[in-house]
Amino acid sequence: MYVTPTPLAAYRDLVALDVPFRPGAPAAQDPAGTVRALLADLVADGTAAAAGLTAAAIASRAPDAVTARRLLASLLTVRPARAWSPEVLARTDGLLAAEAADRPVVEPAALPLIGAAHPHSEYPAADRTALWRGDITKLGVDAVVNAANDRLLGCFVPGHHCVDNALHSAAGPRLREDCARIMALLGTSETTGTAKITRGYHLPARYVLHTVGPIVRGEPGRAEAQLLARSYLSCLDLAAEAGARTLAFCSVSTGVFGYPGPAAARIALETVATWSQAHPNGLDLVVFDVFAEADHATYTRILKDW
Repeated sequence: MYVTPTPLAAYRDLVALDVPFRPGAPAAQDPAGTVRALLADLVADGTAAAAGLTAAAIASRAPDAVTARRLLASLLTVRPARAWSPEVLARTDGLLAAEAADRPVVEPAALPLIGAAHPHSEYPAADRTALWRGDITKLGVDAVVNAANDRLLGCFVPGHHCVDNALHSAAGPRLREDCARIMALLGTSETTGTAKITRGYHLPARYVLHTVGPIVRGEPGRAEAQLLARSYLSCLDLAAEAGARTLAFCSVSTGVFGYPGPAAARIALETVATWSQAHPNGLDLVVFDVFAEADHATYTRILKDW
């Protein structure tokens, strides 16, 4: 059964959605020193101990700057959403801002529209959509979509190769804090097919839309298909309501959620086309961002046969 989503007005101010994020000055000169200081901070606040690590263990496991940064990422992944001291949060922001400044940004204007890339396709939204294979954390669109779980707090598995982990790692811990505020307001798990929106923090995207797609074991049925379409519709509606003009979707519900890639791709394309026709002034560009070559081939095949 579909549940009416919590309206944006109920939490918009709670997460300061309309306040542009200004991270302050990037960490200067010594990023390795900043990483070491943050590791010490996470020892002091108990995060390291909860992960079974002491200060001595961290020193032995992270003898160089690259390993230390990887260990810091792991500890930030497992750290629950709880208060940060202003000093530590500023240090974290400084490091992430420096890394963001070095990260190349792919602007939406640089992406070829489906109409240009596939001129023989009769896809209805070909002039307002793009298919791109790449890292969603580098897209400079107004909003990106995160395939979240129903806790909405991100992935707590260090090194897990999921879009949830990638977006939270690049955006920084403020993203988890915002999600925790929303979840506290809800008082329950997030409903499949709905979406919430937060700021993007250290991502080039201003917003992140968090949606929970259906989990599928075996072949999806009509109910699962409707829920996946609802996830896409919820994100489109919410992005437009927040004022976004460009939006990038990941492949919602595929991967560990089990939705077969070809069926999910067709639902994504159909839903975006239907929404775009119903909202001619809704969004300027919707990007279908795929990470694997096989997924790109699937979208290409469907568009060719459209």
